[in-house]
Amino acid sequence: MKLIIGNKNYSSWSLRGWLMLKAFDIPFEEISLTLFSDHFYTVLKDYTPVEKVPVLVDGELSVWDSLAICEYINEQYLDGKGWPKEVQARAIARAMVSEMHSGFTALRNEMPMNCRARRSILLSEAAKKDISRIERLWAECLSNYAGSNAWLFDEFGIVDVFFAPIALRFKTYGVQLSTESAAYQEHLLAHPAMALWLIDALKETDIVQEDEAGEELGPLN
Repeated sequence: MKLIIGNKNYSSWSLRGWLMLKAFDIPFEEISLTLFSDHFYTVLKDYTPVEKVPVLVDGELSVWDSLAICEYINEQYLDGKGWPKEVQARAIARAMVSEMHSGFTALRNEMPMNCRARRSILLSEAAKKDISRIERLWAECLSNYAGSNAWLFDEFGIVDVFFAPIALRFKTYGVQLSTESAAYQEHLLAHPAMALWLIDALKETDIVQEDEAGEELGPLN
């Protein structure tokens, strides 16, 4: 099985597919491409009609959307462990992932993932509203579903995978969070697979200028 990804410093969608595999110890070959390069599009055109990352290649099958990748891995390799067991919790988790997958446009546009930077940025009201919504989602889960393991639905799963790039964005741009949200953010960033991703991201030297938003404050610690 192969996973084709973009730069670890910038590619939030790649992180989701990669983290789903790595966190659950599923063996795969990692193919990393420089975003928006000629080589990037040359390689991708053989695997995906949309020429975007991530792409999971398992035998003759290519899956080219991060949520579809997580769902495939969950069904094919995890016997459903990526979602909560209880029906109501599973429904809420799926709704949250769908909202993260298709929403929070202002946050995405104004706070691009940039793992190796610390930035100061003036956020729009729309982006601030997105941040507040995410904090409310986290608070509801931590209050009602988290349990002793401190993941949003007790066990690490797809919903945590989908919020992993948000935890990195909040770190990069110094977003002030509630005590509970900050604790979850740090718990997520401390996951061993996340630590491995960051090690590789900090080694990269490629610059994607459109993702270098805000005023530079120094490297990410």
